[in-house]
Amino acid sequence: KRDPLSPKNSHFPAKAKNVIFLFMTGGVSHVDTFDPKPGTETGGPTQAINTKVDHLKLAENLPLLANHAEKIAVIRGMTSTKGAHEQGNYFMHTSYAQRATIKHPTMGSWMTKLDGRFNPTLPGAVVVNGGSRHPLAGFLPSSHQPLAIGDPEAGLRNSKMHPGLNNDTFEKRLDFSQKLDESFVKKYGSAKVNSYANMYDDAIRLMKSGDLSAFDLSKETQQARESYGEDRFGQGVLLARRLVERQVRFVEVQLGGWDTHQNNFSRVPEQSAILDQALSALLADLEQRGMLEETLVVLATEFGRTPNINVNDGRDHYPKAFSCMLAGGGIKGGQIWGKTDKEGREVIDQKVEIPDLNATIAFSLGLPLDEIVYSPTRRPFTLSDKGQPITQLI
Repeated sequence: KRDPLSPKNSHFPAKAKNVIFLFMTGGVSHVDTFDPKPGTETGGPTQAINTKVDHLKLAENLPLLANHAEKIAVIRGMTSTKGAHEQGNYFMHTSYAQRATIKHPTMGSWMTKLDGRFNPTLPGAVVVNGGSRHPLAGFLPSSHQPLAIGDPEAGLRNSKMHPGLNNDTFEKRLDFSQKLDESFVKKYGSAKVNSYANMYDDAIRLMKSGDLSAFDLSKETQQARESYGEDRFGQGVLLARRLVERQVRFVEVQLGGWDTHQNNFSRVPEQSAILDQALSALLADLEQRGMLEETLVVLATEFGRTPNINVNDGRDHYPKAFSCMLAGGGIKGGQIWGKTDKEGREVIDQKVEIPDLNATIAFSLGLPLDEIVYSPTRRPFTLSDKGQPITQLI
């Protein structure tokens, strides 16, 4: 019988093997980051700066990233129909509208379902700083559940054997536990019961793995840790690099604080400085290690912010137009895809909906976009719903 976690044949050649997905919760102001509009009423005080690519300008809040412009593709044509945080966040993660009756899988779980794991002893996907509302594996079995980590500097908690146990005693207790469960499993051998047993097997395999050290940031030099930024996001991005190095397929790291209804022009520079340092360090590090071509770096958010500046010197929710970014993983750098009008209000060229972005990620990974997976209630779903990949970026 074929191992469901082993790699499968895709419909087209994969460019990327792994993904580092940087999700900015709260809604990033495109006008103050990737799509600046200096000199306009909506642009505010934010100025544009030149980059290493002549036609690609970024906001002054991203000066370090400007030095890596030849590596990135900025998607300025993003648009969504979801203007509330929870719904917009869910839509970006799953390509489906949020429903009370079902929870849809996120990309990391789709990857292991459709393309297997590369490292059988480590999780196929990891989410760092993700919060309790993350959809994770959705309706897929627990074998595809991403591992959630709250503090990247704490390592993988509860992963070491209790000091009072030796391996022989541990194995005896496991054997006794299995005997206690044996009659129940025989009587109620459902998928959920079996998945619970499989979860124990995965946990034990991980505990005994030499790759467990991938979660230990103390193995990095102080210089490396400082280069990413000593905040939780920067250390999370460094952890992501360590994990994809050990063939974890998908690592998401979240950075909140972008919900700038007030004081947009002081808060966006603060958040941008955290992002700018970590993202720039990541791109340089992946390139230096020869990992950039096989690692797709995605920067995403649930929606943008209003071009209009409100009475609190802030910007409100704005799903109509916003920006995302791709790098590595076969992406052609130095590109801009999509265009907004002179005030950043409307996408006027090369509109990209959220399922299209997710389809582009999947295309880079060689995942089959048309493969149907059925939910427990036998409803058919595909990875990115009806999204179409932007193949010109790859």
